Amino acid sequence: MVGTLGLDGDEQADHRHHGGPDKAVYAYAEEDLDWWATQLGRTLAPGAFGENLTTRGVAVTGAVVGQHWRIGPVVLEVAQPRIPCSVFAAWMDQPTWVRRFTVAARPGAYLRVVVGGVIQAGDQVELVRDPDHRVTISEVFRARTVDRSLAARLVGIPELPDSLSRWAAEHVASGGGG
Repeated sequence: MVGTLGLDGDEQADHRHHGGPDKAVYAYAEEDLDWWATQLGRTLAPGAFGENLTTRGVAVTGAVVGQHWRIGPVVLEVAQPRIPCSVFAAWMDQPTWVRRFTVAARPGAYLRVVVGGVIQAGDQVELVRDPDHRVTISEVFRARTVDRSLAARLVGIPELPDSLSRWAAEHVASGGGG
């Protein structure tokens, strides 16, 4: 069951940093997990990065912010990339994980729930809304981590979470927007 704050049984203790409506569901592409398995020299099963939605054939990092994906009766909206932190590094048991994950630039995407319901393994992901601005999860990730000059691209994207919108506007206003 998928509700406003995510999947039943997948509760986050810290909604400010690791959950809440703008991070209700974390999607990661199976193709990126396979790439990481090669890099790390170990098998990575679905959920290895803490994702609760593993896709196949969906370029999650290339998704446009604000896209709506229908999975069964559920509609999810692409909201923001995952930014690696020390909690993620500890989860992966990799002391240099934050940097390594950042350099690889395969963040996956957090999704907000537009319409809740039940999803199950094997349900297809159908694109039902695709915003014209074309700002991708990859661009947002790079703007926040390695290329702050991209911040100007984020200003005025209505589907971005408030925290990212504020950060981009403040960065541009301070002369750092590229």
